[in-house]
Amino acid sequence: MQPQDHAELRTWLGRSIEAEDVMTSRLITGFRATLSHHVAATAPEETPLGLHWCLAPEMAEAQELGPDGHPAKGVFLPPIPLPRRMWAASELTFHGPIAPEERIRRRSTITKVEEKQGRSGRLIFVTVHHELSTGAMLVVEEDQTIVYREATAQSVSTTPETLAPSRAPHERSVEVDPVLLFRYSALTFNGHRIHYDGNYATEVEHYPGLVIHGPLQATLLLNFAAKIGARPPRQFAFRGIHPAVGPQALKLRGTPVGENNLALEVESANGQITMKATAQW
Repeated sequence: MQPQDHAELRTWLGRSIEAEDVMTSRLITGFRATLSHHVAATAPEETPLGLHWCLAPEMAEAQELGPDGHPAKGVFLPPIPLPRRMWAASELTFHGPIAPEERIRRRSTITKVEEKQGRSGRLIFVTVHHELSTGAMLVVEEDQTIVYREATAQSVSTTPETLAPSRAPHERSVEVDPVLLFRYSALTFNGHRIHYDGNYATEVEHYPGLVIHGPLQATLLLNFAAKIGARPPRQFAFRGIHPAVGPQALKLRGTPVGENNLALEVESANGQITMKATAQW
């Protein structure tokens, strides 16, 4: 990044937007129908874990979308001069549950822009701090990291680099097919074409197939952690390790670390670790 480019991007630090939504019964029903028995049980006055990622999505009009299906850059997110975008990681704190039919306000603020050099070339990371509130009560805080990278004409490798252990104390298998990917994209109003447009995913972004959403994997791990711990965790963090390409059966793994901590990961069908996460109570 040229010095003048970096200086321009840093002017976006501190920019904020707010959006509102309602935790409707239809959204709750659709979420449960999509993820089925993978959703952890919650009290009647609480909504499923991970459903907050479906609230208040950015709803750009069709003419405002980029060729990848994402809203064009330069509205809220800065005009990063790299074409590929992925959700890389998040750190969350849950302060309280969200009740059905509750009105939610989300305030999002850009807190960091930094460049790194990776094996695939230039990488620019943008961190956004989200605060979800119900009335005057803060219920969820999240630091979301988005990574931008260069376009490549080479296929994304699916050769295992970081192999999962042979066993873990807690394991669960999840079948991921194109219907699940489409329904989760619809729930989150995610237009990124790598998740539902096979030709675009393989011919333009050079993945071997449809890409399994990062937040979908994180939602599965979050609910898996709640089932293992018999209650929702207070803190949860995840980071993507490698793209998971479907259809395939993902394996969720959980290993207790100390009394109130859990190490989690997602393993692809070929033994590749695609996501790591931690949960704390």
